[in-house]
Amino acid sequence: MARLPIKTAMKVEKEFLGKTFDDFLLRPQRGLVSSRRQVDLTSRLSRHYDLSLPIVSANMDSVTGGVMAQALALEGGVGIIHRGMSIEEQAREVGQIKRSHGYIVEKPFCLPRNATIREARLFTRKHHITGILIEEALGSQRLAGLLSNRDMPWFEGHEDRRVEEFMTPVDRLVTGSPGISMAEAERMMFERRIEKLPLVDKDRHIRGLISKKDLILTRQRPYSSKDKKGRLLVGAAVGAHGDYLERAAELIHGGADILVIDIAHGHSDVMKKAVEAFRKRFAETELICGNVGTGEGAAFLKELGADGIKVGIGPGRGCRTRLETASGVPQLQAIREAWCAIEDSVPLIADGGIKDDKDIFMALICGASSVMLGSMLSGTDEAPGHVIVDPASGQKKKLYRGMTSPQAVLEVLYDTEHPEDLEEALATPAEGQEMQVPYKGSVVDVLRRIRGHLASSVSYAGGGTLCEVRAKVVRDPMSYLIVLSEASRRESYER
Repeated sequence: MARLPIKTAMKVEKEFLGKTFDDFLLRPQRGLVSSRRQVDLTSRLSRHYDLSLPIVSANMDSVTGGVMAQALALEGGVGIIHRGMSIEEQAREVGQIKRSHGYIVEKPFCLPRNATIREARLFTRKHHITGILIEEALGSQRLAGLLSNRDMPWFEGHEDRRVEEFMTPVDRLVTGSPGISMAEAERMMFERRIEKLPLVDKDRHIRGLISKKDLILTRQRPYSSKDKKGRLLVGAAVGAHGDYLERAAELIHGGADILVIDIAHGHSDVMKKAVEAFRKRFAETELICGNVGTGEGAAFLKELGADGIKVGIGPGRGCRTRLETASGVPQLQAIREAWCAIEDSVPLIADGGIKDDKDIFMALICGASSVMLGSMLSGTDEAPGHVIVDPASGQKKKLYRGMTSPQAVLEVLYDTEHPEDLEEALATPAEGQEMQVPYKGSVVDVLRRIRGHLASSVSYAGGGTLCEVRAKVVRDPMSYLIVLSEASRRESYER
């Protein structure tokens, strides 16, 4: 192992110095699987969470809102909802994902029986639901009935009538006990031909709700990323100063499984103070920190108690840090250096520089446990923003921007209660940029393509699981990788 000329003498193989994804090829091994469908791609996200597809969507306002995070979780990855919105809005996005799918909705939305049809319509639109449990009185949590979309009159003249006139009353409802098994609930719903099963105790107090569509989804997508209660996994980003602890508290209350303290330079005293304050209040919350680009930085975050570490200084398409500051580390060297410093004691998330699907595999076998994607997922239907049409070419596009671009910074801080933050941001030269990217359709198609190519890569590497292949390559990468000359790089990657 060659030693780098830095004070702590972090180790990295000399072949990785100054190198990134296009500088290597994998030496093919004997294939052992008859079909790539047999390949298991499960890998670690953080200390306590695994992903069946090790893809994380970046916490950028042009990449991950609630819709993207839900799509990622359903496909086996996880989304990190950006913080470029109010605390209330971000917590609401998290809450909607936690309610969207699950074995049991523990706190279903309710309206009192004296609510109007107008109120019920607005309520279903606001919360994206198709049925409402009706309680005897506001806040009583005592079941009075169920109002579904098909029960509500849509013709004029009924807006001010009460929901109790149209709901299915409790004495005609099929209900279950709070401790019912999923198998029993599914059998009961099939036999009685019902879509929703309210769970009530002996005093008729509402203890949850089971939806038929969630039971079906569980069977159809067993690889989805879920918590112990069967709800979709979701993460959210916070900053490192200002109201970040207040934001964190609301996100945790809303159900966020993972929080990310995300700043441009994670190997810093700013990060140290932020993590120490965070841990004093939220000791049990899964925390990912970043970004760092060196072994020193990874060791620093490990010592702070991070459950996952984001690696990448300036490789992203929307980032200008290297151009403006000359600071950074070639991304594959950064990943390898971070792994050599801490190995698998804390999972690494490779963040940035991914242009092609093969880069994901290279990042994983060289030290990362998962990969964060930004530009590769932008331009999809699920990414925030509208499709625009280039008047010259007629090509459909969407906006993609780094979170330190002037546009993103201004939008995040426009309504801030701390004007000094806005003044400081305006006085600081930008290290991000905004651009247009081609419209790509659904992110589901992108993720399934990635899944297929990753599975093929595992097969070429002579394994049946990603973990198996990673375990052998990460310990001795130069027995499996070929360093490319300029000519072989052109032969391999220029088309």
